[in-house]
Amino acid sequence: MRLKGLHHISSLSANAEKNLAFYRNILGMNLVKKTVNQENTSNYHLFYADQQGSPGTELTFFEIPNLAAKRDGTNRVSSISLLVPSIESLTFWKDRFTRFQVNHENIQEINGIPSLPFEDPEGHRMVLTPDVHATLDVTNQTDDIPQEQAILGLGPVTLVVQYLEATSQVLTNVLGLTQVRSYEKNNTSVHVFEMSDSGLNGQVHVEQQKDTAKSREGRGSVHHIAFRVETEEELKQWVERLENEGFQTSGFVDRYYFRSLYFREPNGILYELATDGPGFDIDEDLASLGKKLSLPSFLEPDRKEIEAKLKPLRT
Repeated sequence: MRLKGLHHISSLSANAEKNLAFYRNILGMNLVKKTVNQENTSNYHLFYADQQGSPGTELTFFEIPNLAAKRDGTNRVSSISLLVPSIESLTFWKDRFTRFQVNHENIQEINGIPSLPFEDPEGHRMVLTPDVHATLDVTNQTDDIPQEQAILGLGPVTLVVQYLEATSQVLTNVLGLTQVRSYEKNNTSVHVFEMSDSGLNGQVHVEQQKDTAKSREGRGSVHHIAFRVETEEELKQWVERLENEGFQTSGFVDRYYFRSLYFREPNGILYELATDGPGFDIDEDLASLGKKLSLPSFLEPDRKEIEAKLKPLRT
């Protein structure tokens, strides 16, 4: 029972079409699955990843039209990282962000690594982080984003919490991460937790903001973070383990493309454990991923009604 790194990160958007334009056209990520929110089939759920939809490269968005703006505060995922192949890549991306008027900061050190913070058009906060020891294949290149600059996958995720010790106990004693170091950010200590043998793809950074007002979800905020579990059998063991630890969980959930388990840690941040398979090619060829609306088999009988409620999305 060992977590293998980040599986995916799911966030909120008020406009799927504008979201697609940014993540596909500006960041060069692949739309590998155009589907719907299984809890509200009136809205899109978009998955971006490498060309194979590999676990560890997936960034997903739930569309909620007319969603209010988020309110920053404590008890939230404050930023996520996307890995790029080299420090030199950051200059390419800084110039690209300037050209396309993407809100970004200067290149700066975060945890001792030169990094480039930026935001998408809805205020979703991200950081480009070079991973010179990356083992992920680079398969996000486009006509104007060469292979040596293209996004690799997910890097460290940063949490801001009210009670550091509570989150630390869950990450280490329950989920099996190791606290490896800390660094200073705006005169505050940020604590780094790591999944073994996962590199930057297996890091969670935690900052305590005890006296800050609590955050409120909205457009541009992260909904949950998901960690990789290898098999369904192992996931079922995690259900038992977490419930024995006193957590209320979702139990075993079939998401069709993977199997899941959800629970909230004491500061209210939503975690998911997700299996590596079956994968996004269960209902589409790899060469055709994201080209059409995909529905899990249990929603397929309702396709006509579901498509009638969705605004067509140009892909």
